[in-house]
Amino acid sequence: MLKNGPKQAISDNAIGHKVPRTERGRRTMRAILDAAAMEFGANGFGETSIVSITQRAKVALGSFYTYFDSKEEVFRALVKDMSERVKEQAAAAMTGRENALEKERTALSAFIEFSREHKEIYRIIDEAEFADPQSYREHYQGTAERIFMRLQKGADNGELSTQLTEAHAWAIMGMNVFLGLRYGIWSEEMTASEVANIAHGILSDGIIKK
Repeated sequence: MLKNGPKQAISDNAIGHKVPRTERGRRTMRAILDAAAMEFGANGFGETSIVSITQRAKVALGSFYTYFDSKEEVFRALVKDMSERVKEQAAAAMTGRENALEKERTALSAFIEFSREHKEIYRIIDEAEFADPQSYREHYQGTAERIFMRLQKGADNGELSTQLTEAHAWAIMGMNVFLGLRYGIWSEEMTASEVANIAHGILSDGIIKK
């Protein structure tokens, strides 16, 4: 175990950066990640520096190195953090009473709301394709896995086809990503619920004339 001062204990986590064990440490790391999101989102990976992150976060340069060894490491942690926050927002929006397709509608609506509050997410994820390809791939693989697990549960409950594959999850994710871009980032001319209802209609009824 490493220590930053007498009270700020930290430990290594699975993706490299160090996890604080105190409330003060958690607040500092949160400030760094939030500042990194704003800097990477506004200026891109290449133009963002550790100094600009710490200045925006209003923390000492040494505090950054307590938790991260490099700009690449904080970027990697940020991609994972944003993925987790999207997952948490979707989970928080669930009531537990939704059927299988209603869960997808709720998850999409929550994602669009998150995108509107954190418009930097698209630039950060897009830049991850080149700045940290592993994080980029893990972000989309993790999202597709969560969708596929929900689809499988719906199939097990008799609500959905038993012929669904991983490709169906990726198709739904692809639709969600571009709906989030169009109605979360580019404009807000429709409510998140209205957009999610359209996607729900595609999944439940298709687009063939009845």
